[in-house]
Amino acid sequence: MRKLLTPGDFEAYRAQLADAGQVAGPGERRCVRICMTGCRAYGAADVATAMADEIRARGLAGEVEVRETGCQGFCARAPVMTLDPEGIFYQSVKPSDAAEIVERTLVRGKPVSRLLFEDPATEVKYRTAAEIPFFQKQERRVLANCGLVDPCRIDHYVAQGGYRALARALTSMTPDQVIEEVSSSGLRGRGGAGFPTGRKWRFARDAAGRPKYVICNADEGDPGAFMDRA
Repeated sequence: MRKLLTPGDFEAYRAQLADAGQVAGPGERRCVRICMTGCRAYGAADVATAMADEIRARGLAGEVEVRETGCQGFCARAPVMTLDPEGIFYQSVKPSDAAEIVERTLVRGKPVSRLLFEDPATEVKYRTAAEIPFFQKQERRVLANCGLVDPCRIDHYVAQGGYRALARALTSMTPDQVIEEVSSSGLRGRGGAGFPTGRKWRFARDAAGRPKYVICNADEGDPGAFMDRA
């Protein structure tokens, strides 16, 4: 990838990705999104390989993308996948299901009923994840693209507007304005304390001495933390 040195470079590259149809979310082109985080422990990598092999065998490789994504939010039913553009959501998928998924859903446009989520209380089956009661009242903000994009492909992030905020912070805002923006947003730490991020940044900026350091704890070990609620 060439170096992108200015906000203008990013916008030009973003436009190029759009022209090439390099969209990160569900679009017109068929895409099989397979979770590769927690689902990997339950065989998601083998599922992805089986899907790719079956798609090639059916001569659909140029029409269907197999995309490895971050968490799609239903770890208890791993491995999970979503088929776009319909948004059909399958759970507890096995490599042996690949041929049926390709034939019935990708070729004939019909869901594989036994792979759909069934509400244990009502026995109602749901075609899409968005229809499942657990997800209906959720609104993703920070993680809006999680489960849609391949986190190993920077093009997906750029195509979805990635780095626009960074470019703005670096080129048209003062440090104090950046801190005020973060403070006004209400952004907090995701551990038990929920400490306001803007206040933490203000403490660091106002402290005497240079250089200054940011120490980041990236562990998800807090047993009561919000991201572990499911």
